[in-house]
Order: sequence, then C-alpha cells, then structure tokens
Amino acid sequence: MILHEIATARAGDKGDTSQIAVIAHDDAAYALLVEKLTVERVALCFAGIARGRITRHEAPGLRAFVFILENALGGGVSISLAPDPHGKSLSSLMLGISLGD
Repeated sequence: MILHEIATARAGDKGDTSQIAVIAHDDAAYALLVEKLTVERVALCFAGIARGRITRHEAPGLRAFVFILENALGGGVSISLAPDPHGKSLSSLMLGISLGD
C-alpha cells in the first residue's frame, strides 16, 4: 500500500526546515499510519534530502501527523539553487512512501 491511497499531505517551509502534514482519510487509515508511518520510514524516503533531525507530531483529533524535517531545503528558499525543493514537491515525495514491511 502506498501512502497516497489512504492519506493526503500538505507541506510548508520556514528557512531550511520543511513541515509536512499527513492527513488520513479515515479512522482506520489513521490507526494504520500510527504504526507504519514512522520517523525511520520517513527518513529513508528523504535520505539525501533531509540532512538534519526528523520529528513526528501526532494530532489524533485531526487524524493527522506533522513531520518536521530539519536541514532539508538546501539552506532555505532565498539561497537554494535547487529547482523548487520547497512546498508541494516534498509532500508529493512523502505520499509515495510504501507502507509495506
């Protein structure tokens, strides 16, 4: 199962930090994501992009998570030479994560 099948995502940035919210489509999907969408799994997906700490914050009332990826934006919007590593492109990458073992 791929994350985009059971959730949606939205990304934002502040300096060199990306925040990606993942919102489950329903309660069953949220319960699965509590178990499967770990910091370790996200770190594998963003290897080579997120060069700092990754943290996960749960918002069960919203069936959502917020992942904070530090040192992930090539120094930040104003100094990065990368073609749009900010905003929606990182949430799209997140939605491609396989939730299989």
